[in-house]
Amino acid sequence: MKFKTLLLAASIPLVKVIIVTLVGSFIALDRISILNEDAMDHLNKVAFYVFTPALVYANLAKTLTLHSLVTLWFMPLNIFITFVSGSILGWLLIRLTRAPSHLRGLILGCCSAGNLGNMLVIIIPAICKEKGSPFGDQDVCLKYGMAYASLSMAIGSIYLWLYVYNIMRVSSSKMIKEIDGSVDGMIEGAVNISSRNCCEPQLQECSISEDSVDR
Repeated sequence: MKFKTLLLAASIPLVKVIIVTLVGSFIALDRISILNEDAMDHLNKVAFYVFTPALVYANLAKTLTLHSLVTLWFMPLNIFITFVSGSILGWLLIRLTRAPSHLRGLILGCCSAGNLGNMLVIIIPAICKEKGSPFGDQDVCLKYGMAYASLSMAIGSIYLWLYVYNIMRVSSSKMIKEIDGSVDGMIEGAVNISSRNCCEPQLQECSISEDSVDR
């Protein structure tokens, strides 16, 4: 019976995440046409630049103090180790699978960031509020759990912009240079071919005119 209670407490948060994902996917369908392309773009910008930072700062303001910030020195280090480990695994994956050059930056960035994102903000309240949760009092679990999740999101965002963004930028700049070089080569080849084709009739005309002059 206890195992069944723990299984139910662990399953319901995942079910809630799946429901939220399905509702978002349903709204974004072209057949439903509730959110068009411009609306999704604006909604993503508002969620990224307004809602997520406001949620992080609101949760941190409830629990984070100077003393607690000093005691949480291990969190930036742990997240940094996560990014380094993910980068090593991503590099090995690229070597083993021989991924094409235009996907290497994306693979390395995704592996380094891992699962660090906003999912904890959904999962932690669902776990803490569920009956039979093994994490003790509901209010204490929610308070400190959201503080940990918000701090990890804030630190992860810094690493994302300092590390993953630069990986993607360097990779995309290399690809742009390669594409520009290949396009320039194709244009030069096309110009040479067209110039040859244009010159051949002129040479024939010139040879004909010289023959006629000789005759």
